[in-house]
Amino acid sequence: MHNTAEQQVPAPVSLRQAFGFWLKLGFLSFGGPAGQIAILHQELVEKRRWISERRFLHALNYCMLLPGPEAQQLVTYIGWLMHRSAGGIMAGGLFVLPSLFILIGLSWGYLVFGQLPLLAGLFYGLKPAIVAIVLQAALRIGQRVLKNRGLWLLTLAAFLGLSLLQLPFPLIILSAALTGHLAKYRWPAVFARANTRHGQPGQHGGPALIDDDTPTPAHARFSRGGLLRVVLAGGLLWCGPMLLLYSLLGWQHPFTQMGWFFTKAALLTFGGAYAVLPYVYQGAVAHYGWLSAGQMMDGLALGETTPGPLIMVVAFVGFVGGYQHVSMLSPALAGTLAATLVTWFTFLPSFLFILAGGPLIERSHDSQALSAPLTAITAAVVGVIANLALFFGWQVLWPQGWQAGPDWTALLIALAAAVALLRYKLGIIRVMAAAACCGYLLHS
Repeated sequence: MHNTAEQQVPAPVSLRQAFGFWLKLGFLSFGGPAGQIAILHQELVEKRRWISERRFLHALNYCMLLPGPEAQQLVTYIGWLMHRSAGGIMAGGLFVLPSLFILIGLSWGYLVFGQLPLLAGLFYGLKPAIVAIVLQAALRIGQRVLKNRGLWLLTLAAFLGLSLLQLPFPLIILSAALTGHLAKYRWPAVFARANTRHGQPGQHGGPALIDDDTPTPAHARFSRGGLLRVVLAGGLLWCGPMLLLYSLLGWQHPFTQMGWFFTKAALLTFGGAYAVLPYVYQGAVAHYGWLSAGQMMDGLALGETTPGPLIMVVAFVGFVGGYQHVSMLSPALAGTLAATLVTWFTFLPSFLFILAGGPLIERSHDSQALSAPLTAITAAVVGVIANLALFFGWQVLWPQGWQAGPDWTALLIALAAAVALLRYKLGIIRVMAAAACCGYLLHS
């Protein structure tokens, strides 16, 4: 028999309650995009049941198509769906702000003191645990969406396209969508949406607060006036700071150039942080000279081992650039202002994409015409996450290359974390805390 409590719809969540959760998430969202999506799925779909699996994946598919950090955009989308624009801005902002404050502090410590041995030990344990978390994400989502051989083949094609052929991420996602669109006429059953009604036999959990058949709330319905308001507000929020920087400091000042460069990075680079980073590296190091190649690599290590989106490494780039190249202010203040400016111009487009495009996506979640492309995208996303697990696992478990052999301590931590997550169903946060402690004790 099913637990009757699991059949009940969760109690409504107030904006204040949501604030507490989003704030906690901002401090605990380790693991890059795949790890963060795993945490979101476990917390929002399985544990709290704020949103159903189908609605969660529908939103995720949209975010995967956008330039920018998909996990932060997904958080913004769900916050907006639950509590209007204020909820979306709050959720997306709290996902970024803790990481910004932490990276400002770590960047200052890096420039002043050089090495951070205490944090190095903690991060040594966290990295293998993150490998296990990313693998768990691929398994969890794969078990629920890969219902037939055709979808498995799409997952395998996405995985091989990324890992062996090095195909661009947008090409993988767009190819999957096109495959679903064309193949739905010949093999409609392959791309039909699975019946994932919550609370039925064989399904986990119970009905969600925003379930499959929950009507779209009034604020999430498309209107031309609402779209126009979002576009105008976004234009003002970008033009205001940029014009202020230009009028006060001139076009060639590092602050102004950072605003313009990271706006382009946010708009022109698809495929998440791993696609953005080469562009940022080329511009910040080779073109502008804000920091050295070695400093950029150190910043990437800090970005990978702190909570929040991996693209928050841009805050490190901004801090180091401001600290070293702005003489009109104290180095620490110049670095802090630069990191804040860079974060503003990097993430502003992500909020606008969700608030402007969300109503169109909500209008389409019952559309049969879109179900096949989105189902195909979901299958490809499983392959994308599996590829991230392979990429991150290689970097962490074989840091010196294949011939040098694995880092056995890191490998044992990863295996222990995988067993704790997959066999004993322990929470992600508990596993990460235990792994960090092991890393500190074994590596310090």
